[in-house]
Amino acid sequence: MSFFAVFLGVPLIIFLVFVVSPFVQAIYYSLTDWGGFSATMNFIGIDNYVKLFQDDTFLKSMRNSIILGLVVPFVTIVLALALATVVTVGGSGTGAVRGLTKSNLYRVVSFFPYAVPAIVIGIIWAQIYDPGSGILNAVLTHLGFDSAKNYAWLGDSRTAMAATIFVIVWSFVGFYMVLFIAGIRGIDPEIFESARLDGASRVRTAVSIVVPLIRDNIQTAYIYVGIAALDSFVYMAALNPDGGPQNSTLVMSQDLYTTAFTKGQFGYATAMGVMLAVVTLVFAAVVFVVNAVTGGREKGGRR
Repeated sequence: MSFFAVFLGVPLIIFLVFVVSPFVQAIYYSLTDWGGFSATMNFIGIDNYVKLFQDDTFLKSMRNSIILGLVVPFVTIVLALALATVVTVGGSGTGAVRGLTKSNLYRVVSFFPYAVPAIVIGIIWAQIYDPGSGILNAVLTHLGFDSAKNYAWLGDSRTAMAATIFVIVWSFVGFYMVLFIAGIRGIDPEIFESARLDGASRVRTAVSIVVPLIRDNIQTAYIYVGIAALDSFVYMAALNPDGGPQNSTLVMSQDLYTTAFTKGQFGYATAMGVMLAVVTLVFAAVVFVVNAVTGGREKGGRR
């Protein structure tokens, strides 16, 4: 009994105190007009939530966050899977199934961006995208793309979000490639040998063998990438601290931060935080449901 009390009870208490309790407090604060720097607050019910859905800026930020939550995980996972498959089973078409030569080098190089702090990545890419002195415009202009001269990638509402998504995906894809490589290395090599003997192409091998057998890894990665994309405060703060042209890159966490620490509306900002948490939970639930519907539950049951 004491064993269960220590190893189950203590973690449960810690979870309740440091996770559940703050979330409950946040819900309460979101129902008040708390200014953040005073001990007094008035209970106003759901007025903050009603105001949220009448706030065009917040609705734009929610839309942008949802776009990131849909695009970034999908692109990141597809690229990471493709690269992991090439590195592990994309080598010579004859002999034993193996990855590319010097695959360890590819893994180290691709993992490097994930080891760099997000704020540093954001600052670096902000300089790369700089209209006047950025290396991107310089290279494109040198290659003959005269329209790229002094082009503001982050200052144009048509390209600001796409440029930002590229940076986020670039920073994530290496880590998840390494994660998927570990999963693929756990698959019995004889399965790949059999597929090769049956004439399966590399694309067919990836779709019919790799994806089903590392489904749990993909689900976990998808949720983690999605949660990071729904927040993405650090990247946005470094690339477009003001939300971009016409708020084209403004996300919920940015709007929350500005509302709380610039406008001093902590109750209203907390309501934004609660909505961000709800969107995140809905995203995770959808991923679990899709995985179950597409066969994840049956795969788990066969184990």
